[in-house]
Amino acid sequence: MTAFERPFPSAYLNVLAIPGSLRAASINAAFCRAASRLAPAPLTISVFAGLGALPLFNADLEADPPRAVREFRDAVGDASAVLIAGPEYAHGISGVLKNALDWLVSFEGFIDKPVVLVNASPRAHHAYEALREVLKTMSADILSDACMTLPLLGGRVTEEAIVSDAELAARIREGLRSLARELGARSRPNPSFPL
Repeated sequence: MTAFERPFPSAYLNVLAIPGSLRAASINAAFCRAASRLAPAPLTISVFAGLGALPLFNADLEADPPRAVREFRDAVGDASAVLIAGPEYAHGISGVLKNALDWLVSFEGFIDKPVVLVNASPRAHHAYEALREVLKTMSADILSDACMTLPLLGGRVTEEAIVSDAELAARIREGLRSLARELGARSRPNPSFPL
């Protein structure tokens, strides 16, 4: 069994969604599942559910990383883009998300990887800004036009509530369409001119 909730069809732009929380009732995990349901073609979004299986980062294990780390890196490497929805804890990035990112620091498959950030609470800006800084340091390609800050508090905390809210679903679809446009533009060959 893998750490994915949906396989990647090869004909689509594959996005790996990473919820930065282990909580069963995580708003960020609910967002990722809702986004996978709302994703417009040609996007397909798979939710990575294996953050809890990743061991604490240890650079001594880089030469022969544990299986969970290899599977995580393979999933990131195979994805057209990564979508990260992480909570804020004590004005910082959640420990489980930072640990996952630490395992990607020396992974070549993450360099220039298109990344979309989702902030589920407009008042939780400290972690969002710290996450952007970490990802820039890691040489990720943050797609700012597709990044989203959404008010997922109150009654919008479950997958069903997010999908059922017409206004919120429209905002999510628009962010995902922006991601699809960015990825589509990258997949087109550059023009060449004979000399």
